[in-house]
Amino acid sequence: MDILIAIIGILLTLGIAFLLSNDKTGINYKAIITLFVLQLVITLIMFKTVVGLKVVEAVSNFVTTVLNYGYEGVNFVTGGLVPEGASVFFINVLMLIIFTSTLLSILTYIRVLPLAIKYIGGALAKITGLSKVVSFNSVNSIFFGQSEALLAIKTHLDKMDKNKLFIVSTSAMASVSASIMGAYMSMIPAQYVLVAMLLNALSGLTIASIITPIRKDEDEEIHVKDISQADSVFGAISAGALDGGRVALIVAAMLVAYVGLMALINAAFAGAIGISFTEILGYIFAPVAFIMGVPSSEIVTAGSIMGTKLATNEFVAMLQLQPMIETLNPKTVGIISTFLVSFANFSSIGIISGSIQAINREKANIVEKFGLKMLLAATLASILTATIVGLFI
Repeated sequence: MDILIAIIGILLTLGIAFLLSNDKTGINYKAIITLFVLQLVITLIMFKTVVGLKVVEAVSNFVTTVLNYGYEGVNFVTGGLVPEGASVFFINVLMLIIFTSTLLSILTYIRVLPLAIKYIGGALAKITGLSKVVSFNSVNSIFFGQSEALLAIKTHLDKMDKNKLFIVSTSAMASVSASIMGAYMSMIPAQYVLVAMLLNALSGLTIASIITPIRKDEDEEIHVKDISQADSVFGAISAGALDGGRVALIVAAMLVAYVGLMALINAAFAGAIGISFTEILGYIFAPVAFIMGVPSSEIVTAGSIMGTKLATNEFVAMLQLQPMIETLNPKTVGIISTFLVSFANFSSIGIISGSIQAINREKANIVEKFGLKMLLAATLASILTATIVGLFI
């Protein structure tokens, strides 16, 4: 029954995307089927094969080991501020973003990541028949944040029509940045962070390509030099550290605002009608959680976390989920954890349009007009990813 519900959920998700499509006859069904099969194969290998499980474990252990070196820097700067055995979110989680952002910047400068992204994206374009730019952007979005991913294709923005612009923007919103991967792994199970980062690139491309189909352009050429702006490895280190510091401070500021506002709104609702705002969100999103495969006894709880993520951001929702992980059904934990690993929330509309405005004001005006549709598409991508993962838990 769980499998049947999940299959219905996948069909409903793809069906909604089809209904939203602005060119139903132009949909590249070969690409959609190929992307969906790739997602099933990746998830099957990662969760249901001995090799896949060992790879996931090895990658998780490797990331943990690398992050421990980052804690050396954090402890040097903040040593003594955190009591033994205690945890301070800004110090233990957010400051680690500075280290991971620096590593990402170095790998970008020495062209390891850009070349890998270029050829993986090229291979994806070849097997799906989709545009090289949108395929490159999709893979690029696995590693870089919304702003950085869009900057990497800035030379192509001028020639993009509305449909292609929608796809690259949706891919950016449906993903997360590798620089904050460690922060996520400190709050939710690492294996779900890893699988979500891979699958969201394909889900975002799938949903957006259904909603706004495009034709393949043969003359597209990807220039990896557009990805890094650093002049030397030391410049890359400095840029990565400063970018990471800005992200950590921005996330901290947003959490102060959103967590405080959510507490205020919950208290106001509870005082006025006897039920908190997050509980209302739980009932609103409960049907979505059900079709994703969440056990019926936990759909309201899961729906509340999903609604919180959409209304605020993924960090607030992860903080809400974290203390429940030990008590919730493992299937619920897997599905909701996977759903949370994306930038799909209202504030991301402004981030993406603002990033594009810095490059091309005319294109930014177009993005602002389809902002809510883009958010819906990115949310459908998260639902598709989480539902597929739920099939294999």
